[in-house]
Amino acid sequence: MRFPSMAIDGWQLLDGKEHHRWAPATFSIPTRLEREGLRAGDFAKLMFEIAVGDRVVVERMWVLVTARNESGYVGILDNDPTEIAENDELWSGTELPFGAANVIAVTERNENSLAMAELPPRRSWL
Repeated sequence: MRFPSMAIDGWQLLDGKEHHRWAPATFSIPTRLEREGLRAGDFAKLMFEIAVGDRVVVERMWVLVTARNESGYVGILDNDPTEIAENDELWSGTELPFGAANVIAVTERNENSLAMAELPPRRSWL
């Protein structure tokens, strides 16, 4: 499964592990086991790098995990970006793939999020 890319999609995911290495005292991330052990219904916070006109912005947004695959995870965006207008490419309900390295925070599933993970995305990835 292809991961998002700035050249193709106009946005991409940043590597949370890399940011943690740059500033371990101020940029904490979940443990490797937490990042690699996500299940459907869990929420993962990811950093999105988004092209906005002639600049690039970074937004931290929550994604609802819906499945695991050979590349990592598939999830549904559970936030709306604040730096761009509503669109069909990157808005709440958009399905996207991501890896454990992209995860910067985790919230465990509950009954509501498990039910939400069963719903179809507003826009499917590829």
